[in-house]
Amino acid sequence: MHWLTRTGWIGNGIALIAGALITLTLAPFNIWPLALIACMTLYIGLSELSARHAAIRSWWFGLGLFASGTSWVYVSIHDYGAASAPLAFFLTVLFVAGLAFFLALFGWLWARFFRQNNHSTSNALAFAVLWVAIEAFRGWFLTGFPWLYIGYSQLHGPLAGFAPIGGVWLISFILALSSVLLLILLKNQQWQSRLTAALLLSILWVSGFALQSLEWTQPSGDPLSVTAIQGNIEQNLKWDPTQIEAQLLLYQSLTLNAAPSDLIIWPETAVPILKDQAQGYLNSMDRIIGRQDSALITGLPLRQNDDNGNLRYYNAITTLGESQGEYLKQKLVPFGEYVPLQDLLRGLIAFFDLPMSDFARGSNQQPPLNAKGYKIAPYICYEVVYPEFATKLAAQSDILLTISNDTWFGTSIGPMQHLQMAQMRALEAGRWMIRATNNGVSALIDPQGQISATVPQFQQAVLRGSVVPMQGLTPYLRWQSWPLILLCALCLIPAVLQRKLQRKGS
Repeated sequence: MHWLTRTGWIGNGIALIAGALITLTLAPFNIWPLALIACMTLYIGLSELSARHAAIRSWWFGLGLFASGTSWVYVSIHDYGAASAPLAFFLTVLFVAGLAFFLALFGWLWARFFRQNNHSTSNALAFAVLWVAIEAFRGWFLTGFPWLYIGYSQLHGPLAGFAPIGGVWLISFILALSSVLLLILLKNQQWQSRLTAALLLSILWVSGFALQSLEWTQPSGDPLSVTAIQGNIEQNLKWDPTQIEAQLLLYQSLTLNAAPSDLIIWPETAVPILKDQAQGYLNSMDRIIGRQDSALITGLPLRQNDDNGNLRYYNAITTLGESQGEYLKQKLVPFGEYVPLQDLLRGLIAFFDLPMSDFARGSNQQPPLNAKGYKIAPYICYEVVYPEFATKLAAQSDILLTISNDTWFGTSIGPMQHLQMAQMRALEAGRWMIRATNNGVSALIDPQGQISATVPQFQQAVLRGSVVPMQGLTPYLRWQSWPLILLCALCLIPAVLQRKLQRKGS
């Protein structure tokens, strides 16, 4: 155990491995008990370090987490960003090392302001509060990177019942808390502390299991048949002008050859030209779909003037047939859809000049889409990974929809992580989720976050199934994270009082 608390390469190496364990708790591995081991290892490793050394130790933990969990960034930069292998490797290392500083901040704050010199329940509560605070901060700072939250590990685990209560962050809080409570059972010599830890653990884990039997939402109509088209277009061909007509004909053919359905979904930028340039094609599809009494929803880029009269380009969703509405993407992917500091970076390397990398953000006051008389909450690709952002449209809707182009991930674990986060959004909202992607994973997800229908990845395929419109609000949709914020504030009170007592005693 002393190896974990000492400074130097041994302790940092153990932290590196512990951070990598979190990736194994998430899709596609789903070994969720490792989340408890990883958090417990970090907690022990920070127990005796100064604030500076705690920041270093936590940085190594973060390096292990992000190097193992987001290595697919290399594929995006090298295979599709036209960067050489050495440059792609350098940019990936820079990305991973930068993200690890969020964990370094965690370690410094913990050692400087929160840590007590004992394994107590108040210490456990403070550790959990700081953990979830850093997760939330990481999802907000500089547009955020809300990836690899430990709460996602419980999608199929005993704590899944807490997702409709407080979302993925509540589950992260409980996992971080449970890891220290388990340590108290093993290490604390005071029977009162061990008894308190045992009671809290029992209440939390039994409640999480019991809550899974509750149904927070109810059907608001008959099932709707769904057809989702997975075109499997190579990313290198997607924006090739000579391939555009072939792509449009492919989606038209796959749609017309499929049996008619209520909802037909095409993925992100399935129409790879601007909406005004594709208007003739869209009008033709509108007439065909309208005769079938169907609704078609597709992704495509469009251009229009903003409030200042400037012509801007948007990653968007449009509707045809028995549907109305248009949606402009709000959460843009840095470097993929816009370039930070573009006046300095554009032109330096090809990666900063990718096709469709100059999109503008859509308004944050957009209503849901309407199809077949029901409201549909639309999310384009990256947007579905933001917990709080997703709740706003979900609370106004009967069905959730996410369209994506995960070709950027290659054959890495990225698409499975992305799918898992979409599943969590369905569970949090208590609604069906339709997920249509270019090359997988396309799926229909039920209100319990489980996949009811899917098609193979990396294949041209047509997904068929049905979804049920749902009504009612889960506690998370109704109150979002405010109850969790209040809970965290209350949990800090014992830690603050205990720390003051320790300072007086010293």
